[in-house]
Amino acid sequence: MRRRTLLWMAAAGCAAAQAAPPPDDAFGGDPFRSHQWPELKKEFLGAKARVVFDERVKVLGPAFAEDSMNVPITVSAALPGVQRIVVLVDRNPIRKVLELQPLSAQPTVGFRFKLEQASPVRAAALLADGVWHVGGTLVDAAGGGCTVPGGTRADGSWTQTLGQVSGRLFTSSAPAGGDAAARLRVRIMHPMDTGLVNGIPAFFVSRLTVRDGRERELLRIQTFEPVSENPVFTFDFAERPPGPLRIVGVDNNGNRIDSKVE
Repeated sequence: MRRRTLLWMAAAGCAAAQAAPPPDDAFGGDPFRSHQWPELKKEFLGAKARVVFDERVKVLGPAFAEDSMNVPITVSAALPGVQRIVVLVDRNPIRKVLELQPLSAQPTVGFRFKLEQASPVRAAALLADGVWHVGGTLVDAAGGGCTVPGGTRADGSWTQTLGQVSGRLFTSSAPAGGDAAARLRVRIMHPMDTGLVNGIPAFFVSRLTVRDGRERELLRIQTFEPVSENPVFTFDFAERPPGPLRIVGVDNNGNRIDSKVE
């Protein structure tokens, strides 16, 4: 009887050990177990930042990037009070892609970026309590997206279109009788050079804001070298903002962008 009791206790202890969460490891709980993550967190979120991996922060992208210079990504954070969203790529030579302050917009953004090699692509959403909520996806790639010139740089046509803006505001009915939802899609003509191609320095759009017809800022976005050539951005709003919308920005050489979307 005593022997059976000891065996039961040993089995129960083994089951409890299996059920217990694993201790923190060198990857800091990262689901991708990326060696770059601890340094990525320290550099871009802060060494002492509070971070949780959260499925409500979604990064949607292809399993394999057919065109490493134009990888489509959509980021959304189904969380209240998002202050900022930072998009990072672990294995890119330039790892920060963009930073969004939603202000009056929804905490979502769609865009395309350059991918140098297979890597986790992450979005970190900062809430008012100072906690970063992180989600991501793994994108495979043949590579080389950051180290080859874009098409308009190769044929020289970028000089004729630099800074031109085109866009459209779409309106649709939200489900369950909610407020009207609006989506803005805007393209800025710019070569978005990474500075990693021999003889071509870094040249990229660095800041953009979207303002409504009353000159109120709806969102701010900082963009960096990995964003694709002639970038196209998609932003969502809970309701249609009064127009015309104004797109204002600047690139890292000081060239101004200022255009209206009627």
